[in-house]
Amino acid sequence: MHPPSRQDYVSITFSGKGSGSYNNSKQLRRQSCWRKWKQLSRLQRSLIIFILIFLFICGIASYPSVTEHLRGIDQETDSDSVLRQFIPNVLPESVKQGLPLAPEQTSQRKLSNKRGPPVLQNRLQKKGNLSDPLVQDKPGDSKKKEEEEGVISWRGAVIDTHQGTEDAKEDSLANRGANSSVESASWQESVQESFKHAWKGYKDFAWGHDELRPVSKSYSEWFGLGLTLIDALDTMWIMGLKEEFEEARDWVAAELTFSKNVDVNLFEATIRILGGLLSTYHLTGDALFLDRAKDIGSRMMPAFNTPSKIPYSDVNIGKGTAHPPRWTSDSTVAEVTSIQLEFRELSRLSQDPQYEAAVAEVMKKVHKLDGKMDGLVPMFINTNSGQFTHQGIYTLGARADSYYEYLLKQWIQGGKKEDQFLEDYLQAIEGVKKNLLQKSSPNGLTFVGELSHGQFSPKMDHLVCFLPGTLALGAHHGLPADHMILAKELMQTCYQMYVHMETGLSPEIVHFNMHQGSTRDIDVKLADRHNLLRPETVESLFYLYRFTKDHKYRVWGWEILQNFNKYTKVSSGGYTSINNVRDPDYPSPRDKMESFFLGETLKYLYLLFSDDFNLISLDQYVFNTEAHPLPIWPSAA
Repeated sequence: MHPPSRQDYVSITFSGKGSGSYNNSKQLRRQSCWRKWKQLSRLQRSLIIFILIFLFICGIASYPSVTEHLRGIDQETDSDSVLRQFIPNVLPESVKQGLPLAPEQTSQRKLSNKRGPPVLQNRLQKKGNLSDPLVQDKPGDSKKKEEEEGVISWRGAVIDTHQGTEDAKEDSLANRGANSSVESASWQESVQESFKHAWKGYKDFAWGHDELRPVSKSYSEWFGLGLTLIDALDTMWIMGLKEEFEEARDWVAAELTFSKNVDVNLFEATIRILGGLLSTYHLTGDALFLDRAKDIGSRMMPAFNTPSKIPYSDVNIGKGTAHPPRWTSDSTVAEVTSIQLEFRELSRLSQDPQYEAAVAEVMKKVHKLDGKMDGLVPMFINTNSGQFTHQGIYTLGARADSYYEYLLKQWIQGGKKEDQFLEDYLQAIEGVKKNLLQKSSPNGLTFVGELSHGQFSPKMDHLVCFLPGTLALGAHHGLPADHMILAKELMQTCYQMYVHMETGLSPEIVHFNMHQGSTRDIDVKLADRHNLLRPETVESLFYLYRFTKDHKYRVWGWEILQNFNKYTKVSSGGYTSINNVRDPDYPSPRDKMESFFLGETLKYLYLLFSDDFNLISLDQYVFNTEAHPLPIWPSAA
């Protein structure tokens, strides 16, 4: 026997009530569906709900990859309104109202399919398709956008995009004439204004502390030694900002003391503090800075008291003790081989040979060590045994980069007499060409990858962008001409790392495509999309312009400065590193202004735009890896 509920279901005659005709109204259909739903068992309903929720979650998870794929299709449409960049003129509400910032891990917001700064054109357009569809715009569209937009920064600062970057097309770079000097002077003034804005934030919210947190209007401490202030001393002097310099000098005279129970990283304290003080002494002749340099230098010497004479990474400048990191007895090769310029100069000025002797011993040991491959060194060295560890991994990025830089610069600093440094440098560059140099697809960008136990990785850190400048410096000092050719190729690649991003700012790490048929040269992983206001690319632009006088390098630097202003400038003062260079709508501020933004990035930009090549002449000075100029020794001239 069938249950009576069957009859109840069949007897539903409400649809024809009053007329006997068929009624397909939405209301009755909803009633019918609801009854069907109620007739299902609880288990059946739960199962359906579970399946719907599961499908919803899968859809959200797959959405970013789908939109990534669809972007290339979107670019082929003529919808200029879709491609138009929207730049809000205020901070996002979460930041403006003081709500918690996004964590320092890269934002996982979906990527905007709006391209970055409309005036940033890939110079490779004339040769074929762009490697990244995200930067494909018609030149006419870009110009139209400039005229319509203004442009207003997301941090409230008005950016005049008509100035400079509109002239960035290749066909106008060669003939500048008198306009070039006027333009470069204007760009220099813009760098000065950027520095003043950054300095205002530091002075208002972080005075005497290590680093500014501009969004929260606070500060952070690393060593507790006024790191940003010391790093910026010579920048202010070079820019002619005498009032700001005098304020900082007064703080150094009255407040700076190294009698503190604090651990400092030997490498960072050397390049930023010791290097900054020595450089400022040479530029000003003020003995105050030499006295402070001698003080910090002597306090760091316990780091060299190791069985192998390879220094520990950390030293307590108050207690006079040193130690490796808690998790290992290794130091990084870059750190122990990138303190030599400063300690050598300290010995020359103080007439105390202990400083130079300590760092020279390190270089002698590294010179003789096994474990190199065609002049390339591993990333770690043990402070007990004095041997390389974690062998088989070779990179010009983090933990090895400045080893190669300081080989060349020690040779230059000492008057080109110390052949050991030159031989090691030349061998290393040949090792780079043989093992790490490759070209991307489809546009054939030359890049420097990494090697791990024989396996090549097309990964390149932004840190590697120091190399074009170093190669150009070597060529200027008489090294093979093909070094300059390679420098120009790598400079183009480093510039493309900016152009390919929607914000026009480079990520920390990129991966290059090498497979035939690739649609774009550069990929960026989610965790690598942050920008820390790093200087390496503008550093190399400075060198390339000084030696070639090719105006395009200035134009590229101007574009980068504009994008720092557009996406990292904080209206109350300062600049912030960001989490996501691929999201121009909200690049996600990290709330930190690194000291090297004032010590290096803005300094190199200012010098790039200077028509006075005697302002820190590269025949008289050599820059340490923190952009502090130290003199080439007179006795070696």
